[in-house]
Amino acid sequence: MMNTPAKIPSPADFSHVRDWVFDLDNTLYPHHINLFAQIDTNMTGFVAELLQMEPAEAKLLQKRYYHEHGTTLAGLMLHHKVDPNAFLERAHAIDYSALIPDEALGTAIKQLPGRKFIFTNGTVAHAEAAARALGILDHFDDIFDIVAADYVPKPAGATYDKFASLNRIDTKHAAMFEDLPRNLMVPKALGMKTVLLVPRNLDTAILETWERVEHIDAAVVDYLTDDLTTFLQRLLSNAV
Repeated sequence: MMNTPAKIPSPADFSHVRDWVFDLDNTLYPHHINLFAQIDTNMTGFVAELLQMEPAEAKLLQKRYYHEHGTTLAGLMLHHKVDPNAFLERAHAIDYSALIPDEALGTAIKQLPGRKFIFTNGTVAHAEAAARALGILDHFDDIFDIVAADYVPKPAGATYDKFASLNRIDTKHAAMFEDLPRNLMVPKALGMKTVLLVPRNLDTAILETWERVEHIDAAVVDYLTDDLTTFLQRLLSNAV
């Protein structure tokens, strides 16, 4: 088993950070809320209707495209010339009522020194709806989404480069918060401080293979946490 990352933030490790970059789904809100399950169902339905497949068959193809291309959309665009806007509108037609305002998280994000960004493989509209429901939207300087990325999803290096260039981010003075280890490989190589969000009760959570702790390399992930709010609070309190 690989060495696991640290769990308690050291202020010295983040004292140089001036740009704070957060993934959205399963990062700014906890994994157990499972908002993404609705998106997943919608994507399966889209694939089934598009290709006239049974739901089970569509699910398998959807996941194969996700594994091979980073997102289901990327696979559909490559192999079936799908209109990305139609897919994204269908995928994100979900109920956000499971998300409730998180004042403590909002306060912690607001107190971080420097700029804050949401960097998502979803859309701006989805990110805005989720962040608004959490009561944290106003604390972010900008949202970089799959459209801004020219539909090339994380973990593609070109997408991180475009994000950093567009926002004039010095990656050696930035931190990235993500729920997928593979999406932290490029940020780490670019010099960013990396923090992986994992589900609470990790041992019993149903996860894909690459999400499991035994597949998390401390050379890629600096810190591991199952509670973003507490992590940020500790970081801020320790820095005082």
